[in-house]
Parts: sequence; structure tokens; C-alpha cells
Amino acid sequence: MNPVEQAVVWLNDPLNWTNPGGVLDRLGEHLSMSALAVLLGCLVAWPIGLWLGHSGRGGGLVLLVSNVTLAIPTLALLTILPLTFLGFGRPAVVVALAVFAVPPLLANAFTGVRQADPEARDAARGMGLSGGQVLRRVELPLAVPYLAAGFRTAAVQVVATAALASFVNGGGLGQIIRAGFGLDIAAGGGQIIAGGVLVAGLALLVEGVLALVERVVTPRPLRRERTRANRRATAATTGN
Repeated sequence: MNPVEQAVVWLNDPLNWTNPGGVLDRLGEHLSMSALAVLLGCLVAWPIGLWLGHSGRGGGLVLLVSNVTLAIPTLALLTILPLTFLGFGRPAVVVALAVFAVPPLLANAFTGVRQADPEARDAARGMGLSGGQVLRRVELPLAVPYLAAGFRTAAVQVVATAALASFVNGGGLGQIIRAGFGLDIAAGGGQIIAGGVLVAGLALLVEGVLALVERVVTPRPLRRERTRANRRATAATTGN
């Protein structure tokens, strides 16, 4: 059998799913690591992004942090962090993935607040609301679609990248791929492909679910505005 046929056979073997260390176990590890990483990224990035957007300052800082964070390879963090007090295993993986999740979360939080309707902001201030109240009652609700978009991007990136956790004994679906590489290529090629399909399928599933969530939390008028903006951007890119 060729590797693709081997992958189909491997995925259709119930024991590969239910045995200890099988797909279901690795899927649970993958999802738990990814969820913790995105949650940690939200706890760090959202408060900073919302406050900087509210104050109207720090746009350059947001851009700098995003660029610097994206420039750091996740694999490099995964090899450096285990040498700290975090040690090898899941804590180091969660922190590394959280760093990777920060840029889209931070940038979208900042942009969401800055894109809030200036008239609504001025009206709230005219009613005597304090800066914190304007942020909580006006700017934050209007920024929810942007927060959802950033969350979607961060979650998909983290889920796709979490496969690297196997390099530092972090578990996850990447462990299936790594185990395949530990075999002879004739025997392990199918398992490698199967692991890759599982990671890609999970990332696509997360993308689809969160795309629906983003649509639900985006008010209908804002959906139309963003659709028109996307069309204008596409037309400008294609030159039409």
C-alpha cells in the first residue's frame, strides 16, 4: 500500500482512536493546551488593547509588539522555555502558544475600540459618563465583532501550531506524527499523513465554528459595512 492508503487504514482502525495514547486522548490534550493558551493570550492582550484603544495612544506600540511577537518562531520558544522554571511539558507549551496568540488578539482589540462610532462616544461623554464607563458601556460592545475576529484568528493559529508540542513532550495530535517519524518510513508514512490530516481537520473545524460565532455576534449593519469594505479591498487588490 502507498502512504495515502496506509493513512486511510490507520484512521479507520478503531483501536488507533480508543487505545491509551490514541486519537481521542491526543485530541483532548491538543484542545486543552490550545484553549489554555488562547485564554492566557486573551487575559494579557485584551485589557492592554482595549485600554490603549480607549486612550487613543499606543498604536505604534501595538504594531511593534505584534511584529516582534510574530517574528519569534514558536519552535524557538518551545525549545527555550523548557530550560526555564517551566520545564518540559505542557506549561511551557501553553506559554509559547499564548505568545503566538497575542498579536491578533491585541491588534483587533485596539482596532475595535478605535473604530467605535465617535458620535456614540461623544454622546456618552456628554451624558456625564466617565472614561471607564464609556469604555465598558459604549466602546467595548461596539468592539465585540473585532474581538471575535481576533479570537478566531488566534484560536486557529494556536490549534494548527500546537502540533509542535510533541517536540517538548507536550502531547497533542503532533505526538501521532512524531511517532510515525519514529518508525520506518514504509511503515510510518501512513501514520504521519493521518496525523497531519487530523491536525488540519481540527483547524478547519475550529475555523468554521468560530466563523459562525463571529457572524452571530456581529450586528447586521456592521456585517454589511464589513462586507462592502472587503469588496473594496478586493477590488483595489485586483485593480478592478
